[in-house]
Amino acid sequence: MASDPLYRVENQQFSALFMLGAEDDKETVENVDAELCLSDGTRWSATLMTLRAIEQVMNRWRETGECSGGAYFQCPDLVIIPKDGVAAMLDSFKGIIESGGPEGVLQFLDES
Repeated sequence: MASDPLYRVENQQFSALFMLGAEDDKETVENVDAELCLSDGTRWSATLMTLRAIEQVMNRWRETGECSGGAYFQCPDLVIIPKDGVAAMLDSFKGIIESGGPEGVLQFLDES
């Protein structure tokens, strides 16, 4: 069952906004862009993907010719997650924060 396109989760550490596709289900999504907002007001972008989702993108690129026909995959704010679903993505965000924060892992979003 498809979810609303924007799905927000808030807790004591952060607020996360997941930008789901029309066919995405929050329980099984494997590739989603998200915005992480910390209590200090900073905002960070993340592209969360499973290895399977990366493989699917690269296979599609072999057909479309993108990234030299799928010869490489590059994404500046990529976080690879071990399993599908927003719950796994939230665990990743918690781990990033607990291990020192998003700097150097995610992309900082300007205040503007």
